[in-house]
Amino acid sequence: MKFTFAHNNINVVNLDKSLAFYREALSLTEARRIENENFTIVYLTDGESKHLLELTWLKDWPKDAYDLGDNEFHLAFVVDDYEAAHKKHEEMGCICFENPAMGIYFINDPDDYWIEVLPAKR
Repeated sequence: MKFTFAHNNINVVNLDKSLAFYREALSLTEARRIENENFTIVYLTDGESKHLLELTWLKDWPKDAYDLGDNEFHLAFVVDDYEAAHKKHEEMGCICFENPAMGIYFINDPDDYWIEVLPAKR
């Protein structure tokens, strides 16, 4: 029996704002979409890997935020030009934590999910 990754899901409060963020910050694009009267699901791709990020927008979500607990869950992306990515994210104002000793930093999306940014292995 063999298992392979398919996608990770996160729920978002404002789908358009989240789509714009993921497009600008990480160059993710829409791969496909599922819509019905209660929710919209958008799968985002990096155009390289088979792994997708699934954004779920619940149309009747009564709150303006999700309870992320201690926010220990995060996604991680490797970037080929770490310095340029850091500069872009700094300009966007979305860097929420840096660990220079480890050579990594985190950005947060509009719903405050953390995303780790790693340099490509040298």
